This record gives sequence, C-alpha cells and structure tokens, in this order.
Amino acid sequence: MVTSIMEDMNQTATFRFILIGLSTNPYLQTLYFVIFLVMYIVTVLGNVLIIVVVRIDTRLQTPMYFFLSNLSFIDLCFSSTIVPKLLINTVAEDKSISFLGCATQMYFHLSLGGTECIILSIMAYDRYVAICNPLRYSNIMSTQICIQLAVGTWFAIFLNSASHAYFTFHLPFCRSKHVDHYFCEMPPLFRLSCKDTLMNEIAVYVSGGIFALLAFALTLMSYVQIISTILKIRSTKGRHKAFSTCASHLAVVCLYYGAIVFMYMRPRNSYSPEKDRAVSILYTVVTPMVNPIIYSIRNKEVKGSLKKILAPRAFS
Repeated sequence: MVTSIMEDMNQTATFRFILIGLSTNPYLQTLYFVIFLVMYIVTVLGNVLIIVVVRIDTRLQTPMYFFLSNLSFIDLCFSSTIVPKLLINTVAEDKSISFLGCATQMYFHLSLGGTECIILSIMAYDRYVAICNPLRYSNIMSTQICIQLAVGTWFAIFLNSASHAYFTFHLPFCRSKHVDHYFCEMPPLFRLSCKDTLMNEIAVYVSGGIFALLAFALTLMSYVQIISTILKIRSTKGRHKAFSTCASHLAVVCLYYGAIVFMYMRPRNSYSPEKDRAVSILYTVVTPMVNPIIYSIRNKEVKGSLKKILAPRAFS
C-alpha cells in the first residue's frame, strides 16, 4: 500500500499538462503578448491605486469603499493568477504546467471568481441600503457587519472551491495531457478524463446556483429597488446621474455573470474550445482591468483623493 501511494505521488510530481494557448501563429502570439501585457499593467496599476487611495484617505473609510478595496484586491489577485502564466506560455516554447501548478491555478481562479460574485452583490446591497434606507444605513452597514460579511464570503467560497479542486484533480487524466485552453479550468479538464464527469458537473451546477445565481439575483433585486426609488426623485439631473451609475455597475455585473453562466451552466454537449477561450478572456482579463475605471475613476470622491495624493508628488 505504501509503495502504491509513493508511486502515485511520483506520477503526480512528474505529470505535466500542456496548455494550448490562444494561437499557434507567431505573429498573433506577439500581438497577444503585447496586448495582454499592457492590459495586465493597467490592471495592476489601477487596482493597486484604488487600494492605496482608500487606505490613505480617511474620507473613504466607508462601507462602499471598504468593499471596493476588497473588489480591487480580488481583481488584482484574479488577474495575477492567470495572465503572467499566459504571457510566459505565449512566447515560450515550453507551454507545460505542472500538475500542482495547474491545481493551484484552478483553485485560486475558482475561489477569487466566486468571491467576486458575492462582493458584487454585497456592493449592490450596500447601495440599496444607502439610497432606500438612508436613516438606518449606519446600523445596517456597520463596520463590524462589513468585516463579518467580507470574512464570511472569503471563507465560504475558498472552502467550496477546495472541494471542486480536490474532486477534479482526483480524476484520471488518461485521454490526453493537452488542455485546449490558456489556463487550467474545469470544463477543459473534464474533457481530458476517461471517467464519467457527470457528478463533477452536477456539483458545479449546484454550487453555481447557490453562489453565482443567487448573488446575481440579490444584485438585480437591489437595483430594482434602487431604480424604483430613483424614479421618485424630482430632479432630472439627480435621476440622470443615479441612472448612469447604476447602468455602469449593471453592465459590469452582467458581463461578469454572463461569462460565468455561459462557461459553467450550459449543457456538456455545447462546449466549444474557441468560444470558451473568448468568453474566459472577458472575466479573467477584461473585467479586472475595467472595474477600477467604472467603479472608481468616474467617482468624484476618488478622483479628488487621487489629485490630492498625486498632485504634490507631480509638482515636486
């Protein structure tokens, strides 16, 4: 028995997956490398800047910006889990990834993606309380409650993702070691197993329904109430400003949730490697880059804080 375990450990240590990547065309590979490198730099700078500004400016020590800094940290880690390896594989001849590296990448991708779903819904609920119940806002969204919501979200999602990663990487990958994708994700990995993955897919549907779909429903219901309240505002300028903010938020939410639902909540016979790669780029590369712009750069308070922090350094 001990010998068998040692053999399994040795096979696991030496087994490597090969990521197909985005393209085999050298010219396209160079183009993709430049594009994704620029997008990754923008993602890192934008999200780090938001975290620093919220941390430094005492006026931004509110629930909304607390969850915004959580979102920026998630996007920073989420993009860093995928893009650096993508950049290396795009230009390197060796496009392999170790068994442990693949499992780690998938685990953090699932964990951070799921956490972002819940944080987005909490942010929508925060705006609902602020607009629809302003007198009770300080009691409902107290510092203690905000911390509990954040910690509870991180703990629950990371625990749930651990179970998915465990059962996925206990499958026998005997069909091929070539992953028809640019990072380790469950649907492409399922296709490499010679064992029926129906139970794994059912588990994905169940957890997806509990977390992603319920989080999206909470976000949608919050904004229905917000819009209903905004319609009662007499000022045309005030309504237009509020609707503009809601539309931006909902656009990012729909983009993010739509990509995830398309990737994980569709029938097994409708998988397409090309579509999977295109959709995955939306929520692994594009969304983490545009979130700081949509949620923060258009915000007057954040822009004011940025000017105060950056202007003296620019003049000096």
